[in-house]
Amino acid sequence: MEADRLLVRVAGGDQRAFEDLYAVVSGPVFGLVRRVVRDPAQSEEVAQEVLLELWRSAGRFDPARGSALSWVLTLAHRRAVDRVRSARAATERERREGRRSHLTAFDQVTEEVEAGLERQWVRHCLEKLTSLQRESVTLAYYDGYTYREVAERLSCPLGTVKTRMRDGLTRLRECLGGAA
Repeated sequence: MEADRLLVRVAGGDQRAFEDLYAVVSGPVFGLVRRVVRDPAQSEEVAQEVLLELWRSAGRFDPARGSALSWVLTLAHRRAVDRVRSARAATERERREGRRSHLTAFDQVTEEVEAGLERQWVRHCLEKLTSLQRESVTLAYYDGYTYREVAERLSCPLGTVKTRMRDGLTRLRECLGGAA
């Protein structure tokens, strides 16, 4: 009952009533917050925030809806849960960022060596094609010509070029499959 009376006076701006209310509710507020937050320093900070909010929002207290202590402890519980959720979200963000930044560093020498080996293997496989297949594939994939342009350059029917390309690419795929 005393907390109810004091909270009504605090809503009117009575600083002395706030001092008395503080003495009544600070222990239960800190105890509740400590059980939820667990970290002593964080608990002290949250309890302080709750008591500051109590001073600012005392006018929202409605004695018809419940006791002042219940209202104050509800404020404390909500604030403590918010702090825990915020800390978990921050930890999860840091964990995600840590996973993202843990990517293997780019090794230029290794990349160049691997690219060189791949080029050698492709050249080796191209040599296994017939000269007509190799010429068609080279014009299309290395020089950027379309099927029609390859047919014109080689003076061959379009269907013949497409067949050569399909057969050549099939043989390349089989040969390169052995490189993997």
